[in-house]
Amino acid sequence: MCARFSRQPVVGHAELPPTAQLPAPPAGAPDRSVTSIHHRSPAIDSVAWRSELRRAVLAAVAEFVATRSASQLDESSSAAAGEILLAFVSSGKCLRSTFMYLGWLCGAEPSAAALSAAASLELLHAFALVQDDVMDRSAQRRGRPAVHVQLAEWYRHRGMSGSADRFGESAAILLGDVCLIWAEQMLRESGVAPRRLQQLWPRYDAMRIELAVGQFADLANDIRDLPPLRTVLDIARRKSGNYTVRRPLEMGAAMADCDDRALAQLGLYGSDVGEAFQLRDDLLGVFGPSATTGKPNGGDLVERKATSVVVAAHEMADPPARRELAAFARADELDGAALDRLRTLIIATGAAQRIEDMIWRRIERARKILDHIAIDDTARAALGHLADACVERST
Repeated sequence: MCARFSRQPVVGHAELPPTAQLPAPPAGAPDRSVTSIHHRSPAIDSVAWRSELRRAVLAAVAEFVATRSASQLDESSSAAAGEILLAFVSSGKCLRSTFMYLGWLCGAEPSAAALSAAASLELLHAFALVQDDVMDRSAQRRGRPAVHVQLAEWYRHRGMSGSADRFGESAAILLGDVCLIWAEQMLRESGVAPRRLQQLWPRYDAMRIELAVGQFADLANDIRDLPPLRTVLDIARRKSGNYTVRRPLEMGAAMADCDDRALAQLGLYGSDVGEAFQLRDDLLGVFGPSATTGKPNGGDLVERKATSVVVAAHEMADPPARRELAAFARADELDGAALDRLRTLIIATGAAQRIEDMIWRRIERARKILDHIAIDDTARAALGHLADACVERST
C-alpha cells in the first residue's frame, strides 16, 4: 500500500482464509473447524489458511503443466518453453483461483475437483500475463525477467540466426496460446460434474471476451489522448475488475448451484472489490517500488498509460500543473528526476488521495453487500478478509 495516503481504518483486518478442510481440533478444544472460522483469530488462522490454499493451487497447476509439457512440448525447440512456463506458474498470488473456489464454498462443501477447476484459472492468467508483457514490452514480471525475455535469451545463447528479441516475443505469444488452451482443458478435466460445469461456461466465456476487449482498449490507452476518468474506470472494470474478482467468484458460485439472487449479489460484491483491486494497481504503478511490485519502477508513467491516478491528476490540476503534466506526457523520455517530479505533481493535485478514497468506498460497499447475501458465514468471513487483502498489498 502507498504509505503517503490515508485511508479508512480496517477493523480486524487479516488476509484471506482458503478452502481446504483444516485438521480436526483436539478433544475438548474450542471448535476451530472450517465451518466455524468466524470464531477463530483471523490474525493467526487466516494467513495460514490462505497460504494452504495457494500451495494446493500452485501444486495442481504445476502437476498439470509438467504432465502436458512432457507429452506435448517434448521437442528440443519447445522443451525450454515448457521449463520456463513451469517456473512461471509456480508463483503468483492465486487471487482468481481463490475467488472461484470461495464462490464454490458459497453453495457447496470443500472438494478436490472444485479446487482443481479453480486452479485452472492460473493458466488463463498466465496466458494473459505472458501476452500482456509482450504487448507492453515489459522486461520484468514477478521480480524476474518476463517470459519473452527469457525465451529471447535462450535463443541468443544457442547462437541461432535472426533476431533473438523477435523470436522471444513470437514464442511467448505461442506459449500464451498454449496456456489458454490448457486452462480450458484443466477445467474440463477437473472432475467437476458436467452438469455443474455447464452452469459456469457463459460466465467463463464472458470473462475471456472482457479480458480481450479490455486489453484491446488498454493498448489504445494513451495519456496524450486524455480520456475522461469514467472511461478509464470502465476499461479497468472490464479488463481487470471483472476478470480478477467478479467472474471467478460467479463461476464458482454457479458451479455450486447458488441461486440467482445470491449470484447477483456476489456479482455486485465482485465488481466493487475488482475495481478496488485495479485502483490499487494504478497507485502501485505510479508509486510502488520495483523491489516489491516486481515491475519496472514507475512503469505506468514511463509507458504514458492513462490510468485512473494519472487521469484524475489531469482533471484535478490547476492550469500551471496541468500544463506541466501535459509536457511530461509529450516528452520523448522520462528519467528518474522527471518521474519524481511527476509523482510530486500527482500528490499535489490530490489525485492520489482521491483514488485511495475510491478504493475504500468500494471495499466498504462490498462489505455491506456481503452482510445481505444468503451464504455460509465461513464463506462470508473469507470474502471479507479477501476484499481487504486485495487492496492491502504492495505487489
